[in-house]
Amino acid sequence: MARDKVKRNVVALCSVPQGKAGRPSKALTLVQAESVLKAAEGSRMYAYIVLSLLTGARTEELRALTWDHEDLQGDPDANPSVPPHLAVWRSVRAGGDTKTRKSRRTLALSRRCLDALQRQREQQERERQAAGAKWQENGLVFASKVGTPLDPSHVRRDFRNAIRDAQGIDPSQWTPRELRHSFVSLLSDNGIPLEEISRLVGHSSTAVTEAVYRKQIRPVLQAGAVAMDQIFGEQ
Repeated sequence: MARDKVKRNVVALCSVPQGKAGRPSKALTLVQAESVLKAAEGSRMYAYIVLSLLTGARTEELRALTWDHEDLQGDPDANPSVPPHLAVWRSVRAGGDTKTRKSRRTLALSRRCLDALQRQREQQERERQAAGAKWQENGLVFASKVGTPLDPSHVRRDFRNAIRDAQGIDPSQWTPRELRHSFVSLLSDNGIPLEEISRLVGHSSTAVTEAVYRKQIRPVLQAGAVAMDQIFGEQ
């Protein structure tokens, strides 16, 4: 049109569909997170919730997590020692790969995660025996009561049922993915550097972390003020 070769912009004839507003990003406070963990204890979703909240793994990564990517013992005699860990190398995305290359990461497991995974293994063994011939072995850490992969809608439903007794929480207003948001928020509140948070959640750069979790990252940079107080406080 600018060169007068086209008299009409055909794009102007198109009606652009109105998009839907995205779900507001939010995260659990420490008090709310403890309430969620307490309410979920004893449910089938307990280990799922613990790992999501305490490792920041994506829900699609947890649904694809297999037992052969878990090491609940580690190697304390190695030099340097290897802690218990999980390898986040797969997801339920097409082809089974993670979201990005840097999303492939190996995360050390806290004691709470280790306890939850041990319970999960025992629970799954009971379910395997109860299912008998109906059990379909897929090696999944988180599976249905007959060993099949979990559907996202079932995860969401079971998550909300698991936290229905959590104080100060309306289950209908929370989804499993917000546990990952909470992981980022809790780390940031406790002074963990953005670079380390970015590595833990498997982002390609800190810019991605800042863009995705801008509401969860502590906005006030305090290191400079603290250093200046120490320097000039001596005068």
